[in-house]
Amino acid sequence: MSAIEVILVDHLDRPTGKMEKLEVHEKGLLHRAVTVYVFNSRQELLLQRRASDKYHCGGLWSNTCCGHPYPHESTRDAAERRLREEMGMDVTLTPVFELSYNLKLSNGLIEHEYGHVFFAVCDTLPQLNPQEADAWDYRPMALIEEQMQQQPQQFTPWFLHTFPRIPDYLEQFPFPAVTA
Repeated sequence: MSAIEVILVDHLDRPTGKMEKLEVHEKGLLHRAVTVYVFNSRQELLLQRRASDKYHCGGLWSNTCCGHPYPHESTRDAAERRLREEMGMDVTLTPVFELSYNLKLSNGLIEHEYGHVFFAVCDTLPQLNPQEADAWDYRPMALIEEQMQQQPQQFTPWFLHTFPRIPDYLEQFPFPAVTA
């Protein structure tokens, strides 16, 4: 993994400094992150399976994409950049909510993030970056919920943590009328 700096923040998302990404995850320091949920017009969520050689959570299913803003990059710009980098999709995203979490990963790293969550509706099929993801699938929300209950080990910890909040916000999100 190349050295990428992330933005350290306080519990109100105010910047407090910057640090190399892996070091932040090793120390479990709170930092800014972005999370993207892309739905198709049938309200199915686009999932990605993280590439197996990722430095953490490789081979696990997750939301459409995630990442970290660079210092002096807006959260929306970072989310749209990561969507292009990981999934090959150029989509305008809508900020929906923010949350923070502190989750221990199986390899000793810690995801202590102040996350900005974005939604989009798009029927475009992704063009995966194989260094980021090795599979994708549009799935109905009810099926994802069922799979998470039956086999939670197939999903990333942050997706398991964040997903239960998504339906509440999804009800408020404007979807285009589905035509026959």
